[in-house]
Amino acid sequence: MLAQMHDEFRNSDSFRKGGYGRKVSAREAKKKKVVFCGIEVPETLSWHDWELGRETIKHLTLRNVHGKTQKLSYRAPSTPFFFTVFPQPITLSPGMSVSLPVVFRPSEKRDYEDNILLKKAEGEFSVTLHAMLPRFCLSVPAAVQLPVCAVHSATEAAFPVCNVGDLASIFTWETSSPFSVDPDRGTLNPGAVCMVKVIFQPKVAGVHYAAATCWFGGEVKQKRTIMLKALAKYPCLCVNVTGKKSEDVQSEKFQDVLCFGSVPVGTTVEKSVEIFNMSVVEAPCEIKRAEEPLRGYVFSCDVSHDVVPAKGKLVLWIRFQPQVVGEHSTDYFTITSAGCHLKTVLKVVGSCKGPSVSLHQHSVDFDWISLGESLMRTLKISNTSDVPAYYQFDIDCKGSVFSLDRPCGVLEGGTTLTLKVTFRPAHPMSYHRRVACLVHHQEPLYVDFFGTCHSDTAKPATLHKRHLSWYRTNMVRGLTFYPPDILGEMLKDGKLQMDEKGALMLPPEISEDQPPKEYFEPNAMAEYFFDGVSSELALFPAHVSVSPREYDFGCCMPLHKAKSLSLCVTNHTKGSIIVAWTPSDGSAFQVRPEICDMLPLKSSTFHVFFRPTQVSSLYAAELEGFAVYKVMRHYNNIENDATICPSWCLTVRLRAHTYEAKQEHMIPQYILDIPKSFPPVVCDNDTHCSMLLSNTSTSLITFSVNQTACPSVLVKPSLGHVIPGGHQIFFLSTHPVNTVLQQHVLPLELNSYPAYTKEIVLQSCGQSLLLLLEGDGILYFKPLHIGTSSTRMYTIKNCTRLPIDFTWKIQQSDSKILSVSPTAGVLQPYETMAQAWTFTPEKGTKYVLRARVFVKWKSPEPVSPKDVHYVLRVIGEGALGMIRAQNQYVDLGNVLVGDQKSYSIVLLNDGICTLNYILIVEQLFTGPHDPEEVCSDLLALELEHSRGTIPARSKAFVRVKVRPARRLRYTWRIRYDNCTPRGLAKSKEKKQFLCCIAVTGVYPTLCITDACTIGTARGNSKMHIWKLFSLDTLNEYLARDPTPGELTYKVPTRHSTCLIPPVYTPLLLDFDFGSAPVGSKPTVVMLLLENKGVVPVDWAFLFPSDQKMDIERWAEDVDFTPQELHQMRIQDNQLFSVSPKSGTLLPGQEKSVRLSHRHDFIGTDRLPVLLKISYGHEILLTFSGVTVEHNQRYVHFASTKHVFAPIAVGRSQPPTQIYKLYNGGSMPVTFEVQLDNIVKIQEKNFQHPVFACLTPRGEIPPGESGHIGWIFSPLEAKTYTVDVLIQILEGDSTQITFQGVGYNPNIVEEAATSRQFFCSALIPGSAKLTMPGQAATLSHHRICLGNIPDCTKACRLVFLNNISKTKAVVFTWQMNCKEMVLEIVPESGVAQPGESIPCFITLQPTRNPYFCRINLVCEVYIQESLVQYERDLREWEKEKERQAVEFTITEKDLEPKKKLTSVVRALKTLHQLSLAQETAASVDKEHSLGKPRQLSRGHETLIC
Repeated sequence: MLAQMHDEFRNSDSFRKGGYGRKVSAREAKKKKVVFCGIEVPETLSWHDWELGRETIKHLTLRNVHGKTQKLSYRAPSTPFFFTVFPQPITLSPGMSVSLPVVFRPSEKRDYEDNILLKKAEGEFSVTLHAMLPRFCLSVPAAVQLPVCAVHSATEAAFPVCNVGDLASIFTWETSSPFSVDPDRGTLNPGAVCMVKVIFQPKVAGVHYAAATCWFGGEVKQKRTIMLKALAKYPCLCVNVTGKKSEDVQSEKFQDVLCFGSVPVGTTVEKSVEIFNMSVVEAPCEIKRAEEPLRGYVFSCDVSHDVVPAKGKLVLWIRFQPQVVGEHSTDYFTITSAGCHLKTVLKVVGSCKGPSVSLHQHSVDFDWISLGESLMRTLKISNTSDVPAYYQFDIDCKGSVFSLDRPCGVLEGGTTLTLKVTFRPAHPMSYHRRVACLVHHQEPLYVDFFGTCHSDTAKPATLHKRHLSWYRTNMVRGLTFYPPDILGEMLKDGKLQMDEKGALMLPPEISEDQPPKEYFEPNAMAEYFFDGVSSELALFPAHVSVSPREYDFGCCMPLHKAKSLSLCVTNHTKGSIIVAWTPSDGSAFQVRPEICDMLPLKSSTFHVFFRPTQVSSLYAAELEGFAVYKVMRHYNNIENDATICPSWCLTVRLRAHTYEAKQEHMIPQYILDIPKSFPPVVCDNDTHCSMLLSNTSTSLITFSVNQTACPSVLVKPSLGHVIPGGHQIFFLSTHPVNTVLQQHVLPLELNSYPAYTKEIVLQSCGQSLLLLLEGDGILYFKPLHIGTSSTRMYTIKNCTRLPIDFTWKIQQSDSKILSVSPTAGVLQPYETMAQAWTFTPEKGTKYVLRARVFVKWKSPEPVSPKDVHYVLRVIGEGALGMIRAQNQYVDLGNVLVGDQKSYSIVLLNDGICTLNYILIVEQLFTGPHDPEEVCSDLLALELEHSRGTIPARSKAFVRVKVRPARRLRYTWRIRYDNCTPRGLAKSKEKKQFLCCIAVTGVYPTLCITDACTIGTARGNSKMHIWKLFSLDTLNEYLARDPTPGELTYKVPTRHSTCLIPPVYTPLLLDFDFGSAPVGSKPTVVMLLLENKGVVPVDWAFLFPSDQKMDIERWAEDVDFTPQELHQMRIQDNQLFSVSPKSGTLLPGQEKSVRLSHRHDFIGTDRLPVLLKISYGHEILLTFSGVTVEHNQRYVHFASTKHVFAPIAVGRSQPPTQIYKLYNGGSMPVTFEVQLDNIVKIQEKNFQHPVFACLTPRGEIPPGESGHIGWIFSPLEAKTYTVDVLIQILEGDSTQITFQGVGYNPNIVEEAATSRQFFCSALIPGSAKLTMPGQAATLSHHRICLGNIPDCTKACRLVFLNNISKTKAVVFTWQMNCKEMVLEIVPESGVAQPGESIPCFITLQPTRNPYFCRINLVCEVYIQESLVQYERDLREWEKEKERQAVEFTITEKDLEPKKKLTSVVRALKTLHQLSLAQETAASVDKEHSLGKPRQLSRGHETLIC
């Protein structure tokens, strides 16, 4: 009680509001107080920090918090270590308190505990006394849940560790992987808190549990355990490439390809890819690029490690910066999640595009002009690319006879520029100069400028374009080293001839029938570099040369000291020439002499003088001179145009400066665009690149490249100048001889000042054919079934910087076994290509095949080595395999028709090879069916997949669904065939048997196995009930297959919007409840439903209201038909009822259903009720019943047609047959049979009585049946029919159609016909239904005696069973048969509890043929109730007799009357309770003994 009060106080609001609900320390525990019966007292007194030998006193305070005076007493502590004052009663007024001193005296160092007991009249309460030693105590949570974490990642959580003890403690943590604790050790002072971090680093996915143990304390260690919980999941990363893929991207193996397309050279393009994290955990990932030696990287990504958020994405930016025009770049980025359990390869591709500059014409013809004049022509230059182009004409326009208005500039993409070219000759001669148009990132272009100058005295031959063409052809043929006059003489002498183009050629006899050489336009780069000056090589020998071609005067100070340079000009021709230098006004560089004649094969010296005019200045110029055959001075000297030779142009580049020796030169301001490396090239071939130097200042920049510092690289031009705002394009060339990476360093000196030297660093590397085959050139195939194919992806990689062509070649004998796709193609630099190899074994053996791949450079210019190929070894094996089913016969049992059932076939492959199979299903039927109708049915077995693959030594599951369409036995034979590339039709192997699957299609089956009546219709026989409810027809129809219309709604549902639902069943049956007077007890019929099928049955009786959908009232039709109103009245008043209305029957299970009709209203009640079986039949049952008035005479006819038993033709004494009439009213009725139609039938049959009525008139008591005897005597084997009117006196008349069939006894046996007519197997012979309170049952409720010869006896045995276990019953057999003699032994008796009494029923001879249907009633009642009833009845009669003869004359006779009345009331009460089994007997008010309940009434015994 005190504990309960204590708990209530702690749980109260005042307790919580006072702050006592929070956690308190050990020191605060002693302050906690409770209220005990109005006395506030502390729960505990505690002593801390005590010492031995010293007493410590604490006070126990008691306070009265009640409104009344409190009295209590106490008991002192029981141990000698705690003591207080001697106990005495304590009285406390309201609000007062008292303190009891409690002394603690310890004797040893240990913990002490005692208590002080407080006593009151209401109960007791104890105060605990504690004396504790200082101790170690740490507080930790019981469990820590860490956040979900990705595998190979880490997550953490923190929790507090509190020292709630009295001493400082050292703690140490112990835990297991994948958990760790930080800090794992430390020291905590009393009351201190330390936050400890748990780190979770999983290596496998799953739920992880671990216990972390904290050890603490002094010499004796204590521990606290905390449960660590965490969940680890594998991250799932998906790469999504934004944008469209390029059509030429080969992505057989790489699903994620990022295509940059064509990117302008020197620019940077960024594109993004999205990395999605499909998991619920953060996913750390690593982005790594493939490492390749000797490779320049043009793709880059700044992110190497990052974390993708859960259910989020990471945008990854990748840059592409191409360097070499026309190069196709490929690279691979590997995106790896933590732990490397998932890798995604991202392929990035892109190409580099540059400018596409072209000249609209390759020559500019100035014709001829007079000396001192000038002429201007136009030259168009176009850039068809979208990349801006830097161009520069390699000519110094200030010192040349040819000048351009814009010799250098930038040509934007898709534009055309018109340049003005001016011709200003200085000497009367022919001029020709081939000028290179340099384009950055493109090969140079060439244009020929030529024209002729005439003077008054000198008129050289006019130079035309055809002359240039002939000259180049003549030069190739070695004829230009001769002057035109000598060539003319040789032409006259026949030593030379002219070809069809007009060029000169040697005669065939001299050339030894060798075809004359033709001139082909050389490669632009080769023509630019191989001029015999920049390189020792020359495409064509020089006719006239000058040396040096480049010269640096250096410092020229003081100004008045002019410096000179000697130029040596050499004539390599065999004719005299004239050399004329182009004067340049205002130039600091002058050539002397300006014109000079030179003899053949001689040299002359010219002097170049440098005369600067300013100090601290830079000077640079290009000297231009022309050399021409002397004979070309006048056109008269030329006899044939084919011998005309254009002039040769000589150029010399000069530079100088006028800075003092220690003076700093002008600082150059420039932009230098330098490639990082030379374009890739095949070993031992030249490679070229361009460099752009842009002058961003307003002053001149001079440059000089010291080629001796890097002889492996040729630079042109190596000396020159850049005008302010202009640019200079350099071309560099190198010749790598091997695949070793070389680094070239070129010093570029600017403004003639060593401090302004820029080192140009370039790399070059030769390329040799190198193809990398996956797996060291070995491809393995798993063992395969003979005739089947297996395809594997195999990768090859181009390990060079140049594209290569590859071609696979397989031996002809192996071509049917091994194939590859594609067989040929192009591999871009560093590209990996996946190829599909298909292996098809033809024999059961091991194969070792060889395939060769031939590779060559894609560009046709480099010469590839001969027979460069690689060998791939393909290893495989052919084998024979077989598939078998784990279960070769499977019976799925019974399945509802239209329903489906699933099953998984387990296929086993025990072989060493993978098998590809095709399943073939054959469907068979068993059971009664029409073959023509069934053959059109679809296959009732559905395979989840009919094709599949089973790996070696494994199994596969094939899900099948069966859906029977008929009530038949289905059998499916499943076979398989090996799937080969040649197709199933060409397979030589026979189809192999796998398994057989069987299933039985069934419908839910239901039948009525028994029926009985109680209430008003209890007197009806079972045969009569069976006929009224058409149970034979109902059972017969339930045994059939449902029609498609019945399956419109497979389960009970509200589907109608009308009060009268539509009918989908072809069968309409009547459930006739008969007739009864108004106000009678309801007619109750019990039906026994039995599921004789093999599947559960769901059944329901649906009234019209159960089938109508609930709709809004405004949508209902308020105009009801009379039929609808009639049904509404029946349903609203519940005249018909079914209980239960629905249910489920398992196979073999039975259920009784109670059908009732209430007789509340006069008239005929009809209600359509739908018997719905789920997935089966639906039958419309018309419930009908008649209610008559009390004074109405009414006979209920179950049917207007009656069929007699078949009778043999010619039989002398036909049997008597009975037609029954039932009086359903409360008044006796008299019937009369009108024989007019019978007489007519007799007249038609030669006065033979075909139909004879034996009972034309009779009377039927209320509630009983009347019999009309008939004799049917046919003359012929046919069907006879007669309509007979049966008149009910003071009632309605009804016409009944009687029908009889005569048969030939020679064809049909009489026994067969009679047995077929009378012995219906549908009516049960034994009872299955029992009524509430029923005490006894019969073993048989129906006996069929069959055909019995006359004058013989037939005997049957029936048992009367007392089903009561405690009470005896009395039985009596009652017979109502006047014509027949039945003997029942015993006729009455007593059956003890659980006893069975045998009853012998004997049919006596009738001496006349007769069809017998006799109802025998056995009345049963409880013996104990009968004895009590008879005793009470005798006392009641005795008292009544006494009262009849005795009387007392007095006015105060109320008490005896009252007593007599009490006796009468008591006897009446006993009379009403007389028999427990009497339910519907008619009882006289005072004298009659009510009839016991007839247990077997309504059951018939058929005797024939």
